[in-house]
Amino acid sequence: MADIAVSPRKGTFFGEPTALGYLAFTEIWERFSYYGMTALLVLYMTQQLFLPGHVEHVTGFAAFRAGVEAVFGRMSTLAFASQVNGLYTASVYATPVLGGWVADRFIGRRRAVMIGAVLMSAGHIAMAFDASFLLALALLVTGCGLLKGNISAQVGQLYAEDDAPGRTRGFSIFSMGINVGATAGPLVCGALAQFYGWHAGFGFAGILMMLGLATYMAGYRTLTESTPAANRAQPRAKIDARQWRTIAALFGVMALSIFHSIAYYQNSNIGLIWINDHVDLDLLGFHVPVPWFNSIDSFISIVFVPPLVWLWRVQARRGGEPNEIVKIATGAYLAAFANLLLVIGCALGPRVNAVFPVTYDIILGVAFLYYWPTLLALVSRAAPPAVKATMMGCVFLTLFLSNTIIGRLGSLYEHMTPMNFWATHAAIAAIGGTLALIVNRPLGRLFHD
Repeated sequence: MADIAVSPRKGTFFGEPTALGYLAFTEIWERFSYYGMTALLVLYMTQQLFLPGHVEHVTGFAAFRAGVEAVFGRMSTLAFASQVNGLYTASVYATPVLGGWVADRFIGRRRAVMIGAVLMSAGHIAMAFDASFLLALALLVTGCGLLKGNISAQVGQLYAEDDAPGRTRGFSIFSMGINVGATAGPLVCGALAQFYGWHAGFGFAGILMMLGLATYMAGYRTLTESTPAANRAQPRAKIDARQWRTIAALFGVMALSIFHSIAYYQNSNIGLIWINDHVDLDLLGFHVPVPWFNSIDSFISIVFVPPLVWLWRVQARRGGEPNEIVKIATGAYLAAFANLLLVIGCALGPRVNAVFPVTYDIILGVAFLYYWPTLLALVSRAAPPAVKATMMGCVFLTLFLSNTIIGRLGSLYEHMTPMNFWATHAAIAAIGGTLALIVNRPLGRLFHD
């Protein structure tokens, strides 16, 4: 797959290429819909869909549950909902590998993103009905597979291979778009679900995804690529021994990020269940919707981009900016500290003050900026051109593994005290940060060279 060629105009979107604006706003709408839906999902399953009177209406549910429990064993309603949430989120992040391969070899990245947006729109709309719940999950998983890795690869291709600072700025801005959508989605969809019912929140997410498709189509002309037939006619670039070492090193860094992801993304699974059951949500006569808590970390990941970029620039001028691996380790330690705050909150009493989950999500938002944009930028910069889109898809494969584990850990929640549950996640993140520091010198030297 030939790299995308971008219009030469400069300085038209926060000093970055014009196409970045369209890609960022497409991602805003896509993440708005995705996080709006996922903020409702585990609560919807445990409070309505999987209960008698509703679960009988879900097409294919009996066979689906029998298949899941054949692998993981018999589960309570809460445990099963956690496992389904984990499997769904894991699948969303597994399919970008296949989506990147399909785009690289057959249909091109622009077509892949557009088809993915259409499928995701249909999936969000199908979520508005009990009967089509499983179909909705399948459409969302397939659509996200075509969209996620390919749109991230397009961001990386806006920059020259040796423009590491520009590439990091581009992905930080792109990640800001992700977090704008991730902030607004739970707020709007959560409010609609509380005041008008679950299906109102899910249906609105579908409308937002269609806005994402319209935005991408508006910016279609700013991205060009060779035809799939021309790509197949060109000889595939061979990967030499040095590039294979780089690929292996990238997979090592990806593996280290799994520890952080487990500690981070549990906030949208059992984190919501724990808040609903143990946190005081009444404020001046208003009951705060639980999904709103999923907006906090995303909002922090927006407002902290400028000060964090400023800090890194100051460190660079002084010759002390941490490399990508050290930044990833820093994010993991921050995630560990955030989970320890929940341990403290649980220790103080059965009814936890809302300041603890709020602070937890604030710290997770900063931790996100240290590890996820950094990981995307590293893979985009260092991956061999012949497999760049596929490697970007593999980044999301780490979230497949993470969310599979998250779902399994969540199914054990009922058999642990909340304090022990969050202490376990703090330990997982701390282990990831420590391992990253251990391998920093050899891997960091390879990426620098």
